[in-house]
Amino acid sequence: MLRVLVWLAAVVAGGALGLGSALYMAGLWPEGRSLAFGNVDVDGWRGDFATGSEAADPYTRARVARHGLLALAKTEAVYLTRNTDSAGKRLSADCTYRLTGGAMAAGWWSVTLYDAHSMLPANTGGALSIDASRMGAGAWEAVIAPERPADAAHWISSRNAGAFDLTLRLYMPEPALLEAPGRTLAAPRLERLSCGKDAA
Repeated sequence: MLRVLVWLAAVVAGGALGLGSALYMAGLWPEGRSLAFGNVDVDGWRGDFATGSEAADPYTRARVARHGLLALAKTEAVYLTRNTDSAGKRLSADCTYRLTGGAMAAGWWSVTLYDAHSMLPANTGGALSIDASRMGAGAWEAVIAPERPADAAHWISSRNAGAFDLTLRLYMPEPALLEAPGRTLAAPRLERLSCGKDAA
């Protein structure tokens, strides 16, 4: 009888551990886990170049499906996500940030803000992303805040976003970027300016 109980306990524990690890690796648990994962990390922007390819493992495919990402093969687009600022603090709609960058090793790029559920925040700001078409070929700057600062030429609205992520999409990436992203990509920098009552 004792042997049967030990066997049943082992089966239950193994099943719970297996299910829990699968849900965790797939980004399905705990609720609201970020899409900022993968083996590519360029200055805090993380991704997996297998996303959208036949080489993607089941966990990556589950995360892509869970977060609603319409992923293309890496020769067409790569996706990098970050959920912390330059100081390592979680991105929050209670704060104001400055996002700066320049030309990137791709035919076109965009940065889009998503809430903790990987959805576009429900607001009427009409400013949830920036892209190469609007920012030009040289150095650029955008402010991320719940309300548009009066002196901001470019703004990404974080109103109603809670704890949010930023996704950088690089379309038609240069071969060098795929081979050595850390040496090739000049990833945007993200600086927290203020939080709470001090946020602009």
